[in-house]
Amino acid sequence: MKRRDFLKSSATVGAAITTVGVPTGAFAASEGTPCASGSFPQTPKLTKYIVEFLRNTQFKDLPADVIELGKKSILDGLGLALAGARAENGKIFRKYAASLGLPDRGSTVMGTKSKLTPRFAAFANALAIHVEDFDDTQLAVAKDRVYGLLTHPTAPVLPPLLALSEGGATRARDFLVAYHLGVEVECKIAEAISPRHYQDGFHSTGTVGVYGSTSACAKLRNFTDEQMARSFGIAASQGAGLRENFGTMMKSFHAAHAAEVGIFSTDLAAMGWTGAPQILEADRGFFRAFGGAYDPAAIFHKLGKPWTFADPGVSIKPYPCGSLTHPGMTEMERLIRTEKIKAADVDFVEVGTNKNIPNALIHHHPKDNLQAKFSMEFCMAILLVDGKAGLREFTDAVVNRPDVQAMIDRIRFGTDPVAEAAGYDKMTTIIKIHLKDGRVISGRADFGKGSPSNPMSYDEVAEKFQGCAEYAEWPTDRTRKIVEIVKNLESLDDMRTLTQLCAG
Repeated sequence: MKRRDFLKSSATVGAAITTVGVPTGAFAASEGTPCASGSFPQTPKLTKYIVEFLRNTQFKDLPADVIELGKKSILDGLGLALAGARAENGKIFRKYAASLGLPDRGSTVMGTKSKLTPRFAAFANALAIHVEDFDDTQLAVAKDRVYGLLTHPTAPVLPPLLALSEGGATRARDFLVAYHLGVEVECKIAEAISPRHYQDGFHSTGTVGVYGSTSACAKLRNFTDEQMARSFGIAASQGAGLRENFGTMMKSFHAAHAAEVGIFSTDLAAMGWTGAPQILEADRGFFRAFGGAYDPAAIFHKLGKPWTFADPGVSIKPYPCGSLTHPGMTEMERLIRTEKIKAADVDFVEVGTNKNIPNALIHHHPKDNLQAKFSMEFCMAILLVDGKAGLREFTDAVVNRPDVQAMIDRIRFGTDPVAEAAGYDKMTTIIKIHLKDGRVISGRADFGKGSPSNPMSYDEVAEKFQGCAEYAEWPTDRTRKIVEIVKNLESLDDMRTLTQLCAG
């Protein structure tokens, strides 16, 4: 984090923070240098503040617009759980669970006939939601961060709540409160931690997602303040995820493990297991160990002020791949449609972004579908060759088709000075399509479809859900019922009505 930005934001916290201003050592830490003694921001009772927010917030405190935005992400997550159950790593995990001799009962593994203990059902469903990299994305807006690269908020939070809700009649209003609190805490923690956390290789969906799942589970279980604080301490020692694993089965494992941790941590806390009650702000706690520094003003007295769903918002993906490709894909799809571009007419394509985006889109010559999700080259190529980029296009067979590989070789992806100058608070992508007849067709996009600046309506999310359900070969009558139930979710008396529709 840049020193001037950190000082500016920290100054707003005022007397609540015992350190006046922020010593220069904190900024050295954000660039990768260990904190000197006494340089770490002191925010006493930060964890306590979060716990009290969780305990005190009720359904009536959720703004109507925030509830509606949450419903879209919930419907989106359910569709992805159905579609993702077909993925190979989901099959491997269910085989592993069976090898443990676990009873085939408990909570639903969406899109299958399987049931598992709540902890493992949460893992399986979060794995499915995240495996296609098609799930919602928290948006970072600070200029020293990469826009859109914080967490995938729903994958760690929704599955454990669904699993726990099958243990008895759970009102949807209680479910919605727990879901929104989990997302809010997860996103605010991700916003607060130093950008070094992500830049140096941590995958925040795994490292920060544990706080979202734990917050949600603790709220749904009506924990006391003490139980909630201990749950945070237990969860903190389990947060994990490294970006080097992007493009492998481990990326979705990070989300799955984060979801599982919420149930496991609250299970242990309920039985009296202990954990440090000040785990976030302590000198040897999460923020210092995982980031070296953090911005207290991004979280202290900021929960629900505003709610993250409302501002800066959460993006719902139109394509099953890394969100950093989406502005370019949205613009490429528009150019193909309006300019009537044919793959056979393309000589080569230049795609330019800021310097941070190629650091995440690391697979320039992808050989399987997981690598393709983090390949700007494939994402541009498949739109040019097939005119679409859905679940059926992100398969090993399509990635390795000779015509697709040939087009990948024509995509030149790198840093563009104009995109770099636009800043990191957006995903500026500049496209120049060089045609064989000598013409150059250019386009630029700062944001993609599904972002708050170009949002999907509930009906558009329902269309995406229906596509996922069709991919999962789910019965159409159930699909329609799920869409209608989620649209009016707050009126549902028992969440099992919804989960049963997602069970094979």
